[in-house]
Amino acid sequence: MAGPLGGWLQQQKDMRSEAQAESHRRMWKAAIVLGPVLIFAWIAIPVPMQLKAVVTGMVFIAATAWTRRPIAEARKSVKDGINRAIAQSLGLSFTIDSLPGTGFRRAKALGMVPRHDRAHFEDHWSGEIAGHHFELHEAKLEEKRGSGKNRRWVTVFRGAIITMQYGRGIHSRTLLLREGKHRGFFGGRKDAVKLDGERFESVPIVHPEFEDAFDAWTTDPVEARYLIHPSYVERLLEIENSFAGKDICALFDGRHERGDLVIAVKTGNMFESGHMNAAMDEQMVARTIEQFGTLARLAETMNEFR
Repeated sequence: MAGPLGGWLQQQKDMRSEAQAESHRRMWKAAIVLGPVLIFAWIAIPVPMQLKAVVTGMVFIAATAWTRRPIAEARKSVKDGINRAIAQSLGLSFTIDSLPGTGFRRAKALGMVPRHDRAHFEDHWSGEIAGHHFELHEAKLEEKRGSGKNRRWVTVFRGAIITMQYGRGIHSRTLLLREGKHRGFFGGRKDAVKLDGERFESVPIVHPEFEDAFDAWTTDPVEARYLIHPSYVERLLEIENSFAGKDICALFDGRHERGDLVIAVKTGNMFESGHMNAAMDEQMVARTIEQFGTLARLAETMNEFR
């Protein structure tokens, strides 16, 4: 904040103020133009009340989007500038737009994220942390529910998908899920499940502090004992806390060269550094850097147990 980023953000204060002023001007224009038109339409046009309500709602939505557009564009500009500066300072790269990576496809195949009908991805970070290549992007997954007039899109997952190179050869696939994910008919944990075409056996988590929080499933119980190290679990919970998330889960995947660690964690809308209140800039920057600090500590822990 004391370098180029701080200077650039000072320049954006006027831009954000102008965007808010333009939004207010548009609100008044919309009210002055559309208000009388809608009043006239409701009184004079002989169409069913239900149709009037639907058209009025559509006009209101369109007008709201038009009046809010300057603020949305300003927030996107500031967010992009802040996150790119953070990425550069950490030796990473950042783009707002993103596509699903291999980590997401594996998370989907193994039930680490809920079933959904459409997906949107943004905020793609990539680079190297403590000698481990990683990628992170935010995913928003939605499911269509209801029928007829009650059909609607419901967000079933919003959070981070992280793929990090493990750094040593592993041969199996071990999945760490929140406790209670795969239950049998009578409520107990299943002995084995079939995921992504493979048989995963249930294995105990020997550390008493975590056995009530997570269930472990693996294609190789012997290797799993080495992979589910208490220090890794501690780091995962630290990531969950730093991201203000919940239901974190992880996959140690030996299908890829040298092995990958895939993490999925539910969060709110992340990396929204483009706040319209300039007084919050420093706070947003500090939060983002702390989140990457937790990833760095996880990578360092993986280095310790190679």
